[in-house]
Amino acid sequence: MSPPIAANSASERLHALDAVRAFALLLGIVLHAALSFVPVSPRFWFIQDTHPSVAVGLLSFSIHVFRMTTFFLMAGFFARMSFHRRGMSGFVGDRLQRIALPLVIGWPIVFAAMAVVVNWASWFPNGGPTPAMRNWPVLPNFPLAHFWFLYVLLELYVAALLLRSLVVWLDASGALRMALDRLFAGIMQSPLAPLILAIPIGIAFSLDPRWAGAVGVRTPDQSFVTNAQAWIGFGTAFGVGWLLHRQIDLLRILERRWLWTLVPALGLILTSFVLSGVMSSAPGAPKLPVRAETLRLVAAILYAPAIWISTFAFIGLALRFMSGFSPIRRYLADASYWLYLIHMPIVMALQVAVSQLAWPGPLKFAIILVAALLPMLASYQLLVRFTFIGALLNGRRAPREAAPTAAVPGTAVP
Repeated sequence: MSPPIAANSASERLHALDAVRAFALLLGIVLHAALSFVPVSPRFWFIQDTHPSVAVGLLSFSIHVFRMTTFFLMAGFFARMSFHRRGMSGFVGDRLQRIALPLVIGWPIVFAAMAVVVNWASWFPNGGPTPAMRNWPVLPNFPLAHFWFLYVLLELYVAALLLRSLVVWLDASGALRMALDRLFAGIMQSPLAPLILAIPIGIAFSLDPRWAGAVGVRTPDQSFVTNAQAWIGFGTAFGVGWLLHRQIDLLRILERRWLWTLVPALGLILTSFVLSGVMSSAPGAPKLPVRAETLRLVAAILYAPAIWISTFAFIGLALRFMSGFSPIRRYLADASYWLYLIHMPIVMALQVAVSQLAWPGPLKFAIILVAALLPMLASYQLLVRFTFIGALLNGRRAPREAAPTAAVPGTAVP
């Protein structure tokens, strides 16, 4: 194993990982803004634009492949860091403040605004609740919407603390943990690491007769009962992040291999996108003389490694090109949590507003992003950054300084 990295090198890598986590959240805004332009039938989003775009659909598909796996990997990494900085009680208190409280307070407010927008969309022939939105939003159905990631994070924190306590109790000498570290290091050092890590979620995909590439890992956004795929896919990512923090030097491997993972990641994502179109009833989708079950199995076998190879590529790119401190990236890292929490009703309203315009889909998509991000960033600057809300979400209140300074990495978002 490589010798331990120096403190300044570790700090640089943490700046890069903070950027990874922030961009994973910001890409979620891009993803959700693109959903109304995805050219599929029947409609799966609450509004379908009159000018769909294959290019925008490919963008949303690509982001969906790796975004949440990347986020939960980073969440596991920074969870272990926070646990060892704060101790058990401090960690629990911090997670209750920054994860549980925003979920309890933010979800009803944001969801109510989303319900208003969905009802507005119902006035258009291409809008309104979809079949997947069961009796939406009638109680006692509790769609978590995009807040589901906070709910799953809380579950994973509990699971990680219980599992860690059990391991510490059983492994007083530390021999088991040393063996686990050696095994994990061996996996990460292998060029086949993404394929090995993809096995659990690949099996879950293969055993799901309803799975399709457009779905990816099934998220528990319609229920308080987290499904098996979310536990397997995001739990594996969280565990990998936790173990990576035990051996931070393994990040060097991802940094060195960024190009060797980026190229196959792009190929697998494009192939999975084509297969997803073939499996769907999208207009113009090519038909192949292959049984649907065979096609689904092939798609699952390709999609699972696409998740992990693209996740490694995304992290490797950040480590290679974003390791130094950047005031802009620091600001976005601070703002990303707030932006993600509030973005959905704003983006949805803009999607409805432009849905009937006879403009090209990519142009309307760009307008939605600009029109949403500018006021959201202004709300962060004026209402959050220097207030108690910023302290609640980011664990600290940003100082009112003329120029941003290098904050401690790992404190900006959950």
